Amino acid sequence: MKPSLIYLFAILFGASTVIGQKKYTADWASLETRGIPAWFNQSKFGIFIHWGVYAVPSYAPVGPGGYSEWYWYQLDGRTDGPHDATRAFHDRNYGKDVPYQDLEKQFTASMFNPDQWADIFRRSGAKYVVLTSKHHEGYTLWDNSQASESWGRTWNAVQGTPKRDLLGDLTNSVRKAGLKMGYYYSLYEWFNPIWKKDKQQYINQVMIPQFKDLVTKYKPSVIFSDGEWELSDTAWHSTSLLAWLYNESPVKDEVVVDDRWGSNTRGKHNGATYLTSEYGSGMQPGVIWEENQGIGQSYGYNRMENVDDYKKSADLALMLVDIVSRGGNLLLDIGPTADGRIPVIMQQRLVDIGAWLDVNGAAIFDTKTWKETRQWSEGKIPEMKESNFMSDYSISNLIKPAKDRAHVEMFFTQKGTTLYTILPGYVPQVKIKNYMPSKKAELSILGCNKKIAGKQVGKDFVIDLSSLKPDDLPTKMFTIQIK
Repeated sequence: MKPSLIYLFAILFGASTVIGQKKYTADWASLETRGIPAWFNQSKFGIFIHWGVYAVPSYAPVGPGGYSEWYWYQLDGRTDGPHDATRAFHDRNYGKDVPYQDLEKQFTASMFNPDQWADIFRRSGAKYVVLTSKHHEGYTLWDNSQASESWGRTWNAVQGTPKRDLLGDLTNSVRKAGLKMGYYYSLYEWFNPIWKKDKQQYINQVMIPQFKDLVTKYKPSVIFSDGEWELSDTAWHSTSLLAWLYNESPVKDEVVVDDRWGSNTRGKHNGATYLTSEYGSGMQPGVIWEENQGIGQSYGYNRMENVDDYKKSADLALMLVDIVSRGGNLLLDIGPTADGRIPVIMQQRLVDIGAWLDVNGAAIFDTKTWKETRQWSEGKIPEMKESNFMSDYSISNLIKPAKDRAHVEMFFTQKGTTLYTILPGYVPQVKIKNYMPSKKAELSILGCNKKIAGKQVGKDFVIDLSSLKPDDLPTKMFTIQIK
């Protein structure tokens, strides 16, 4: 082909690509046709970070819903008066006449080392990170003019005490470590003067330009919207904002967005958004979803929590397996301190998960759900109510044998023609019910060089592990690969 023809072909092909590119209109029916970029559900595991002025008091009563990032609301936002324990803590440590905003002077981030954070995240095995760019307190971790102007005071990290672009610096380090970077963004602010006076004025003059500033400057791969519950999606102009995001923004092709865009949107509009579960039981295959939880019971660092309030490393890895087997992602939260350190117990938990994934990651990343997500033992399967918020669901309890009910024996994922069977612990014999692999199937245990064999027994496939000793296994929760 002549060079001139090649050049003409390139122009025509490029033009057809642009012309054929889909434009989304500002309605859910159109936005839902976009779908969720494939990288997200393939990644399976992300790190959530709650960090803001609330890291100074880092206080909440310990228990379900004991979120330290809600400290200011517990002091000044409740309609039934301040939370007694929170008020007593504040008065005792800061003084009765000291307003929450003054705590910003102690939000120094003086020991913040973004490269060290990013290294811990990389070692955890996570594939993406989501930082609170702004929580409901309105304080932004980047230099945003709407934040300080709408408050009539310095209310962002660059102009405020840290004197540093905390969000930008972490973003650079995370991306340098090979991970994707995203941001949590609260649509509303509890006490923003404009929000309290005129919600639509706040949306048009603060929220929308602030959101576009964040996206345009820092180009997130994930947006975790929140604080949507006081208004409908129509009032928030959510579909218009998402149409801008998917049509015009610099991340229009890559970005994934959660389902929190109005009081009427959670659990809906799969395809336009992924669905969220918060300390919940999660969801089942068929939708793109993500479970988010803290390592403890709070998201922001809560110094009232002790070692027994933190989930054990094995339980966190088990949670990841359970969620992935059902087609979901896990967004696991850490809460740094006001001076910019990740508490060592949180670092240890993340590194432990990474060590398990170093051996068993093939059964997690880039996998899909199998025809069964898990296998129960004989007995009555307990009733489980699906809830995407504050359920009492515990997979750690469900794997424990009990006299009055069945327990979960194993979990399944698949990749191509390979089946992964993940077992919570050693058993001498594994029976996969109603399964017949190819006669040429190769069996192995990930991270183990001991040979194993299986045979067909009626409708079931039985794998003999009796020649193994528990010490032969690389991890207590281990994976059988049937290739």
